[in-house]
Amino acid sequence: MPSRSKWQSLPTEAINPATLAIDRLSPVDIVEGMMAEDRKMLAAVQREKERIAVGIDIITQALRTHGRVFFVGAGTSGRLGVLEAAECPPTFGTPRRLVQAIIAGGHAAVFRSREGAEDDARAAARAVGTRVRPGDVVVGVSASGVTPFVRAALATARRRGARTVLVACNPPPTRGARADVVIAPAPGPEVLAGSTRLKAGTATKLVLNTLTTATMARLGKVYGNRMVDLQPRSAKLRERAVRLIAEIAGVRPLLARRALAESGGSVRVAIVIARYGLSRRRAARVLRDAGGSLRGVLQRPRRKELTRTRTGPSLKAKRSQPKGRTIAAAVSQNVPFLQKA
Repeated sequence: MPSRSKWQSLPTEAINPATLAIDRLSPVDIVEGMMAEDRKMLAAVQREKERIAVGIDIITQALRTHGRVFFVGAGTSGRLGVLEAAECPPTFGTPRRLVQAIIAGGHAAVFRSREGAEDDARAAARAVGTRVRPGDVVVGVSASGVTPFVRAALATARRRGARTVLVACNPPPTRGARADVVIAPAPGPEVLAGSTRLKAGTATKLVLNTLTTATMARLGKVYGNRMVDLQPRSAKLRERAVRLIAEIAGVRPLLARRALAESGGSVRVAIVIARYGLSRRRAARVLRDAGGSLRGVLQRPRRKELTRTRTGPSLKAKRSQPKGRTIAAAVSQNVPFLQKA
């Protein structure tokens, strides 16, 4: 009888009895079976909500004190970290240095599998050692929870004075993992044994999405459920930006478009310009004084608190505007300043 390896006992390697006959099922039955397994996965992530909330607190505190976040992983887990880091700038307007990713095997591993790289603990130590500093957060992403690359990254991060989070889908081995918080949903055996791109990958993406979205919401990077720091660099996003400005500031689309141009492409600043008739510089200053919180600005009770110094050349009418019509004048005639946000 062959001896059991240390990998054979991992839940991510287990055989799923519910899908033993998947190669003999109809397409509809395969879909139904996979959806049934995904429902188990969703329940597993839900059970980790308290630990996910702790991770959110850790990351939020780091970013508030000028720290950064690094997602570190190998294979599918590493690619999910790369995806999360890549999506933060266009979604939340963050600088690219704020949320970064380190993947085993380097950039090439994003597009072509380099499975052996997950065992290179020295490479992880070098990458974290040269990029991570005290005050940062390293989020290790490992479906099995025992990936040497991730474990070494977390150990190096602790020595560097960084906070640590481990996201895994294998609770028993991760209980001994050293991290400030271990988020370990247990989605059960995969539809295809060992293929962690399936339930484990989806569970991991849900956790990472929640960590970044909740953190950015707490940092004021959204207003309600609107992406007020999106980067309007395409026709679709420019139109979305105009809609956001018009709806939140309570002005007509034409004025919203002018405010967006005046702001230099900053939706958040454009909303303040359109709402209160301020210059770009003054609107930016008001936001800065409110700690970057758009809600804090829009809840100001009186217009005069914001418009005391609103005059300036930047508010002069464009040639396409009716004579004598500045943004400030248009705002005063089109929106009540005490309108609730």
